[in-house]
Amino acid sequence: MSQPTIPPTIPAATVILMRDQPQGPPLILMAERAQALAFAGGALVFPGGRVDTADITTARTSGLAHGFETLEDADAAGRITAARETLEETGLLLSSGPAPAAHALAHARQALAEGPDSAEACTYAALLAGLGHHVDAQVFTPFGIWEPPAAAPIKRRFHTRFYIADASANQQSATPDGHEAVALHWLTARQVLDRAATELVFPTRCMLARLAQYQSAAAAIADASNHFIQPEITTRDGTPWITIPENKGYPWTGEPLASVRRE
Repeated sequence: MSQPTIPPTIPAATVILMRDQPQGPPLILMAERAQALAFAGGALVFPGGRVDTADITTARTSGLAHGFETLEDADAAGRITAARETLEETGLLLSSGPAPAAHALAHARQALAEGPDSAEACTYAALLAGLGHHVDAQVFTPFGIWEPPAAAPIKRRFHTRFYIADASANQQSATPDGHEAVALHWLTARQVLDRAATELVFPTRCMLARLAQYQSAAAAIADASNHFIQPEITTRDGTPWITIPENKGYPWTGEPLASVRRE
């Protein structure tokens, strides 16, 4: 019998936005995805999405992107994707430049939401130019690359680059776009794990367990590592488990497959 064909992976990027508090661990921005979405509907996730082919063009345009010259294409495009998707889903600008008027920002965000996904990144490049903004590569610190288990029977296999960014100085108000994100929550990692564990896909849960170790955004960024993680499906005492290696900095390394939230 022939082996089932494994679908190719889809490049994606997401960003963990952290804000320090006067006391206690930092807050993390979580987006609640619309129930009707094909992938992870209803889940709590970090802002992000698919990499568009035009994102690399934006990353290689000197007036729109600073500090990208030494980055490999996949990393450079991923950082642009993270900035673009964050603006669309949350209204937060992760680019640098003059503060735009509220109506100009609202118009720019609406422009991102219009048209097919394949045109969004081109619109984002025009948006940056129109606002006099650029994306700084150093805002985004790589925090891991994840891919689904080879044996997982899922239709959409995302090769996802995770970034982390300190948003403590960014006091813009985050508002959901109402399409992909229906609600936004600033919560500590422990609050998310305690209150909404069933609304998390496995990589997000592992990330939050890792983030719960840190008392500041700076501490998380200083300890960042960009390991490639591909979970495995194993059997423990006759029960299927999904697991990741023990030596990659994640305190949560596995759970019974039956308890894992699927797409």
